Amino acid sequence: MTTPRPPRRKASPKAASPKPSQRTAPPAAKPSVALPSAPPPPPAAPCRNPLDLRFQAAVARATLSISPVSLLLATVDWAAHLAGSPGKRLELVNLAQEHLRRIAEYAGSVAFSSPGFPALRCIAPPARDKRFADPAWERWPFNLMHQSFLLTEEWWQAATTGIAGVSPHHEHVVSFTARQLLDIFSPGNYLATNPVVLQHTLASAGLNLAHGLGNLADDAARLLTGQPPAGAEAFAVGRDVAITPGKVVLRTPLMELIQYAPTTGKVRPEPVLIVPAWIMKYYILDLSPHNSLIKYLVGQGFTVFCISWKNPGSEEAGMGMDDYLQLGFFAALDAINAIVPGRPVHAAGYCLGGTLLAIANAAMARDGDARLASMTLFCAQTDFTEPGELALFIDEGEVSLLEAQMAETGYLSAGQMAGAFQLLRSYDLMWSRMVGEYLMGERAPMNDLMAWNADATRLPARMHSQYLRQLFLNDALSEGRYLVDGRPVSLSDLDTPSYCVGTVTDHVAPWRSVHKLHYLTSVELRFVLTSGGHNAGIVNPPGQPRRHFQALDRPAGENYIAPDEWLALAPRHEGSWWPDWSAWLAAHSGAPVAAPPMGAASHPALGDAPGTYVLEK
Repeated sequence: MTTPRPPRRKASPKAASPKPSQRTAPPAAKPSVALPSAPPPPPAAPCRNPLDLRFQAAVARATLSISPVSLLLATVDWAAHLAGSPGKRLELVNLAQEHLRRIAEYAGSVAFSSPGFPALRCIAPPARDKRFADPAWERWPFNLMHQSFLLTEEWWQAATTGIAGVSPHHEHVVSFTARQLLDIFSPGNYLATNPVVLQHTLASAGLNLAHGLGNLADDAARLLTGQPPAGAEAFAVGRDVAITPGKVVLRTPLMELIQYAPTTGKVRPEPVLIVPAWIMKYYILDLSPHNSLIKYLVGQGFTVFCISWKNPGSEEAGMGMDDYLQLGFFAALDAINAIVPGRPVHAAGYCLGGTLLAIANAAMARDGDARLASMTLFCAQTDFTEPGELALFIDEGEVSLLEAQMAETGYLSAGQMAGAFQLLRSYDLMWSRMVGEYLMGERAPMNDLMAWNADATRLPARMHSQYLRQLFLNDALSEGRYLVDGRPVSLSDLDTPSYCVGTVTDHVAPWRSVHKLHYLTSVELRFVLTSGGHNAGIVNPPGQPRRHFQALDRPAGENYIAPDEWLALAPRHEGSWWPDWSAWLAAHSGAPVAAPPMGAASHPALGDAPGTYVLEK
């Protein structure tokens, strides 16, 4: 059961935010006042003819949810503007001639080289490209193969970028598509043209290929039967991962709220509420004991609550963003207020959960609801004008195709999401795995993060459509047009101290996009940029080698700091950012007190952590 949320009041003019220990819940609500000239709501999805929906759903299934019309439009835009750019075409002809000259000179150098004096490469691979790093690629004819391939990549990169008149989105789509098509023909992907695989095949008398065939058959069988990937069975939820002790103290149609048992004599009076994204299962923040952020926070003397989202099916097709806000965040906040009464809450949101938290915090600031002590965002975007490579799959055509397919099932499947992410990192997630497991015959060792990544979730049709249209396509949140309770919210109203984390190699929420919170709000803000990507940068326990982060405080009311300026000013620290966040939370908390009870009379324990929703497939 849930307790009623305290009523909100109309926001008063900006004033200095009180310290967490001084903040109280809002008084009784006053009559609301209509906002003058409220901005219009973002456009909704158009009404669709049922026949059109069925046809487009069939197209989506046939094209792996990639819109052929969007791809065609991008190609026509690129080709037409290239045809009208004779200077650019001449540059490409000259570049092709230059590449022919370079590869010819390289072939000559190879002919006169010796093992002690190899020929100098005519093109160096990008810094992060490890496909041809093995010394075996320096031998003929494999050196000519991989150098020719890299030159071809360079030419197509020049051919698909820098053409006047092509829209940025279409340029990115064409350039990305060209890279994906070229990757298919990389010499590293085939037995006959990969010297490392050939060496291994000769040394093992072909056993690697037999093992690879077995791996392929095993993977195919697991895929057909819906089983997890090989090795994932060693990381069972509740047995090996997600084992921090706690109790489920609330269950709604969309989430379970877990309260974790204290491990210190006293705790900070302000509890911590973690809002993970429902595109993932919450236990990425509670993996094995050595890398569980939740266990770490509990050990630092915090009372931790975490939302575990339901894995939605067709029954939840009509659930929207408002449902996740009310049945998720606000229901959890109400329960925490009942269990730890009179204390403001440190709220932290990860990815999409962070975006939801920012929306909720803006609505609370608008209505004078002072129940949050601080806001922390992990890899969460609040401005979607530059969302990174995910924008390749988000335009009107793509969204309409997804909506047609979701209309049949009621949700976006885990496989559809996984396919998009695999394309974004095709070498890491597809080609390198195929070479390693099917040609080399070597299974990559499974770890807890990989097993979690395979434990995928679905997204309700209505919510996903609203999310894509209102945030990605229309950027309604950063422009003050996002509606909560029928009224727009503005991030400029935020009045809680904020801690924001971006990761250097994030392909889902690029750190420069996450950094935009700086100009959307003037609150006290500490921004942290850590090594790693969207997942590994957050699962970042102390003690791991080669980890580092930069951090810089922006006091409340100070001027905007642009990303490049921030990068130059922020000092670098070795190690994990977790202790930095813990210290920041402690500085914004009161003195330690006795731990609160597990649950309350109105919110009795419903079962042990990790609960039941996280186990749903």
